[in-house]
Amino acid sequence: MSASNLDQIHRFVFDDCDIRGEIVTLDATLQDATAHQHLPVEARALLGEFFTAVSLMIEVLKFSGTLTLQARGAGRVPLIMAEATDARTLRGIVKFADDEIPDLHGLNLPQMIGEGVLTLTLDPAQGQRYQGVVALEGNTLAECLTAYFARSEQLPTRLWLHSDGQRAGGLLLQALPPSAERTARPDAWETAEHLAETVTADELCQLDHATVLVRLFNEFEVRLFPPQELSFKCQCSRERSLRALTALGRSDAYALLNERDIIDINCEFCGAEYRFGQPDLDELFPAENPRLH
Repeated sequence: MSASNLDQIHRFVFDDCDIRGEIVTLDATLQDATAHQHLPVEARALLGEFFTAVSLMIEVLKFSGTLTLQARGAGRVPLIMAEATDARTLRGIVKFADDEIPDLHGLNLPQMIGEGVLTLTLDPAQGQRYQGVVALEGNTLAECLTAYFARSEQLPTRLWLHSDGQRAGGLLLQALPPSAERTARPDAWETAEHLAETVTADELCQLDHATVLVRLFNEFEVRLFPPQELSFKCQCSRERSLRALTALGRSDAYALLNERDIIDINCEFCGAEYRFGQPDLDELFPAENPRLH
């Protein structure tokens, strides 16, 4: 693949009909996000699909803030979560039951997660938080999200996601409301959807985006917009981790410090370690001024 298309997302439109789309390929982003997690290849591949999904969705939703996609259940992988920001930064985690790395060979998404749900959360920079929940009703993440969009969006939307654990690629198509500037093609959506069904994992993960779109949609006039860069970035910080200790309360925080001498907080997303001692707690929980009677 052309290096210029790795860790990039392209928006495209069909000039001769009312369809738009996004295409993305992740390489270093996926590797950086999973480097500290020591995941089996099946878990890295699934997280790669989650990353491509949130990358595609945050672009098509034109959303400012953080989009989180997570699956929770009671299976061997009780939690998998991926986040994307409008700055096109990604992070995510995979959790295993009993913290033991399971054998995931040959398992599909519902079999890994167990009986559970898929949750999509939009946390805007301004405005109210939105959360949508859908059952894991497909064998793949793409099937589950297609079912989600069928219920929550008025515009037909389809996703195709592939990952081998080292690289991940995704394609999204969405039908747009009819436009006076374009000639109506009643069969355009069905045709484009049928053509997109032929996309392969190798095409999405190994070829440059222009080549993929020409191969898939050569009977349409497709216009490709300039790409946007994607990268792994964690939003954790020492200050945020220290503030998280306020949830313990003053007495419990000091009790924990007395037990351990130092309080260690490790970020599950990036592996960063933050250490806090007596001066940090004194700053977090200022001594109350005595009352004068």
